[in-house]
Parts: sequence; C-alpha cells; structure tokens
Amino acid sequence: MAVAAGSGVKVPRNFRLLEELEEGQKGVGDGTVSWGLEDDEDMTLTRWRGMIIGPPRTIYENRMYSLKIECGPRYPETPPFVRFVTKINLNGVHNSNGVVDTRAVSALAKWQNSYSIRVVLQELRRLMMCKENMKLPQPPEGQIYTN
Repeated sequence: MAVAAGSGVKVPRNFRLLEELEEGQKGVGDGTVSWGLEDDEDMTLTRWRGMIIGPPRTIYENRMYSLKIECGPRYPETPPFVRFVTKINLNGVHNSNGVVDTRAVSALAKWQNSYSIRVVLQELRRLMMCKENMKLPQPPEGQIYTN
C-alpha cells in the first residue's frame, strides 16, 4: 500500500536512493536536468553525477554544467553535498572549488526529507534565471575545477 509523503513513515535510505536512481535513468521531467550514479558499482548509492543544461536567454545558455553530488549516510534526513565540476559564476557557488553553499540555495537551506537530487538540480537551474545571476560574466566554456 502506498503511503503519502509527509505521513511520518521513514523510507530506508537505500530504497529512497534506488527510487531516485530509477527516476534519473528514466529521464523524468523536461530533460533540462539529469542525474545518475557516478559509478554503477557503488552499492552504497553515495556518489552521484548531475547535469544541468543552461537556461535559454541567460549567460548560461547552450552550456552543460556537470556536478558531483554526495548523499551521506543520513540522507534524506540531511541534504546532499553538492559541487559543480564545470566552472560557473553563480551566487551561492564558491568560485575556488565549485562547492554549493547550502545556506544560499533554498532547497538545501530548508531541506525536507521529501526533497530529492532532482529538486536540488532544478533549484540550481532556477537560480541561473534569477536577475542577479543572469548577466554574471562566466569563465570560458569547458573549464573545470581542479579539486
């Protein structure tokens, strides 16, 4: 029997992450964000890769942004650790290493266990469309953080 989200039932971490993996493999949504395991052999379902396609009519248009996402042992009770691999100039992302500041991204700052990797990626893409980010000068295309 299906149980509604927010009903207080705690789904085991791996069941939840397997659902997210299946959703990522099926390509749920409009194709502007995608995600999957970094290594198909990762039985702990900890290390993920994400991809965001830059929104049209922004400085990010026609660019693909690669991210690393780490779902720790307390996920989904605690948010994942998110880092851009592709260099980006975006408020809330550290210029030196691409780490996403959890306080600057509402989906991470106000994390709920019903949120998912998809929600985080969609929120980051939405931030690219915000007025304060739309015109920020960007590093040359294809550059990556070295760490």
